[in-house]
Amino acid sequence: MNIFSFQQLVNGLQLGSIYALIALGYTMVYGIVRLINFAHGDFYMLGAYAAYATFFLFNAYLAHMSTGYGLTFIVLLVAMLAGAAIAMLSNTFAYKPLRYKPKLSSLVTAIGVSMFLEYFFSAFPPIGPSMRGFPEILPRHMYQFGGAEISNYVMIDLLVAAVLMTGLTLLVQKSPLGKAMRAVSQDKDASKLMGIDVEKIISLTFFIGGSFAGAAGLLAGLTYPRINPYMGILPGLKAFISAVLGGIGNIPGAMLGAYIMGLAETIANAYNSLLGEGIAFVILIIVLLVRPTGLLGEKIADKI
Repeated sequence: MNIFSFQQLVNGLQLGSIYALIALGYTMVYGIVRLINFAHGDFYMLGAYAAYATFFLFNAYLAHMSTGYGLTFIVLLVAMLAGAAIAMLSNTFAYKPLRYKPKLSSLVTAIGVSMFLEYFFSAFPPIGPSMRGFPEILPRHMYQFGGAEISNYVMIDLLVAAVLMTGLTLLVQKSPLGKAMRAVSQDKDASKLMGIDVEKIISLTFFIGGSFAGAAGLLAGLTYPRINPYMGILPGLKAFISAVLGGIGNIPGAMLGAYIMGLAETIANAYNSLLGEGIAFVILIIVLLVRPTGLLGEKIADKI
């Protein structure tokens, strides 16, 4: 493998890690309530702004109580909590009242929630619609590895995504909460008969998905240090396509699709930046034509 292609591999995995954290929220919510939550990219945006505000409001205090990496960890927690909080609020006030209404109602509402968050925060005076530079929470260091230049920010992206995805996999597969989530995903009525609080499980699913989106917002702010209220639109769409590519509703599929998306976009960007932006939609068209259920998805008939 030559130096250039190895650099592409690293950059693709880093970008795929951010897409994976967003895509997991899409696929978890769809797996539980069969909702395509198009506001999920905006939870990512709010995570970035929460991290931005935390750094500037509490930097002096936090810097005295922790190292640079400790400060980054605290800011990460705030970003995750912000993403989780807005996700749960969206579920409570926008999606829950429509739980047993036609699915189109929830889909249109999700688009409405997305637009509300974008325009509300762009009109909110402390934020505004302008692009802002994201603070350098940690000094940037560059390392040579295998002939490629890798920054400590890229390493943080890869590490945080790996830890969160591993934790989610263990949670879903090994914990009582994970078993309840899988039960609700398969049959809500039977889950209720078994004593599972379905609404609580749905709320926790939104919480986890929103927290992952918030973490992705911080990582994106660190790596690509510019934020604005509309920053979640394209990453949100690409993460959704990643979930479709892997098989929406399938957690390993969302991870796989996100890394394929990240690598494809990085390779396409090396030839033309416009091609890099459009490759996601080419992938979506191909997947829908060739394998609509995604790489790891299974065809399941809807109950009528």
